[in-house]
Formats: sequence, structure tokens, C-alpha cells
Amino acid sequence: MIQITIPTPDVTIYKQIAPKLSHIYGFTDFILIPRDKAGIFMFYNDKDELLFVGKARKLRPRIKKHFEDNVSVIKENREEVTKIEVCLVEDPVHREIYETYIINEYKAKYNVDKVLYK
Repeated sequence: MIQITIPTPDVTIYKQIAPKLSHIYGFTDFILIPRDKAGIFMFYNDKDELLFVGKARKLRPRIKKHFEDNVSVIKENREEVTKIEVCLVEDPVHREIYETYIINEYKAKYNVDKVLYK
């Protein structure tokens, strides 16, 4: 049996209600997410339920795309996201393994690909 240990999040940001500072989609600390680093990201709701897991070679632009894009799988549920966790993972094979494992272990609500637990 293979043991997979999920990395500890390097960055965690929370959505602010009526933020007074400059913000991106309610997240005033969005700038803390590295622009040119690779890794995995996880979106959570206010009940700390995992909504979506993704991976990216460039984290900040990819996460922003989920809030702007019309084809994102969470486009109908963007308002539900209240917390974003980011784990820096440079190796593409490790990113793929972590993403698939987290989706299936924690049953991410809006991930439709890579689901093995139906």
C-alpha cells in the first residue's frame, strides 16, 4: 500500500466580507499566492468543506481564472468559496498524484474529473 502525505499548505487566504482594502473577489491577501510557482490549490466553503482541488504551473493566474472564466466547473458556485489553500509543489508528477488523491480522499464537491469513488 502506498502512503501519501498531503503537504501542509504554504499559503491560506480567507474571503473578507465587505473588504475595505483592495481585493480580488473578496480576498484581500490574494497577492500572497505566488505568481510563478507551481502547486496545488484547494477551495473551501464557510463550513470548511472541500469544494474544488486543482493544480497549476503558475498558481495565481490559474486561481484567478476560476473566478473569471465562463468554463470553470465552479462558475455557478464562486460565491461559495471562502478559503483558498495553496501548497507549492514543483514536480508535475507529484502535483498530479496529490490532486487525484485529495479529490478522492476528501470527496471534493465540484471536481468531476479524476473521481474514482462514485
